[in-house]
Amino acid sequence: MRHFLQFRDFSADEFEHLFKRTRVIKERFKNYVAYQPLVDRMLAMVFEKSSTRTRVSFEAGMFQLGGASIVLNMGETQLGRGEPIEDVARVVSRMVDIVMIRTYEQAIIERFAAHSRVPVINGLTNEYHPCQVLADIYTFVEHRGPIAGRTVAWIGDSNNMCNTWLQAATLLGFKLNVASPAGYELEPGRVAGVDRTHLELFGDPVAACRGADLVTTDVWTSMGWEDETDARKDAFTAFTVDAEMMAAARKEALFMHCLPAHRGEEVSAEVLDGPQSVVWDEAENRLHAQKALMEYLLLGRVET
Repeated sequence: MRHFLQFRDFSADEFEHLFKRTRVIKERFKNYVAYQPLVDRMLAMVFEKSSTRTRVSFEAGMFQLGGASIVLNMGETQLGRGEPIEDVARVVSRMVDIVMIRTYEQAIIERFAAHSRVPVINGLTNEYHPCQVLADIYTFVEHRGPIAGRTVAWIGDSNNMCNTWLQAATLLGFKLNVASPAGYELEPGRVAGVDRTHLELFGDPVAACRGADLVTTDVWTSMGWEDETDARKDAFTAFTVDAEMMAAARKEALFMHCLPAHRGEEVSAEVLDGPQSVVWDEAENRLHAQKALMEYLLLGRVET
């Protein structure tokens, strides 16, 4: 049994398999060909953090694969009344086939997985967002081919997305340029031991974009840090991804954003709605990539 709690839980070979399966599953979806290998399987979705794309993509994806899903909001369950997460894992995993959790602390999902009898997927924590980066890299592959040897520019907060992109860079063999304002840089412990073939840090976002194949960003204030909103707006003023930054990137560079986006803050409307933006493909690919992920966790390698 395997879990997907952070990006490095899988090997490069496994991700190559997932990208191939995502393409096959998406093609079937686009051609209205039913593919339901998970009939009679049940997905439990546990939410502490609110969600739009995560819930819709997992719920629709499990239905399209022939299974069913149930939603557990922590405030409406015994989890919200102090029941140990270990006990919840022991019970829930006896009743369903796979679990997705979207919560604040990575430790919560790690504890749940340690006591679960079924695969557990990280739908987002404060530290990592592996399903999103899985979909993002597939989107790049779909548009531009293999990501190995390419350069990805991350502009903004060194948040869960940035942490996950860093794991992906070291695992899949591309370079990550990170530009963050002072006080919001990657934690030293995450940078230690990562060589410059995979990571370079910048104070200047335009310099970070220079020669990049992909420019990506996220909101300036993630869920849980709302009390810092005003301070972050001041700190990140020079880190809006705009036409100047995209012009510094390669001519064929793509722009991505995991959404929701705030036009005029972390990205200009000109870029988000412009010809280099693939954010809507990126959002849709959450559905297809997660279907491939659930297939793999429940059935292993499928080649048909």
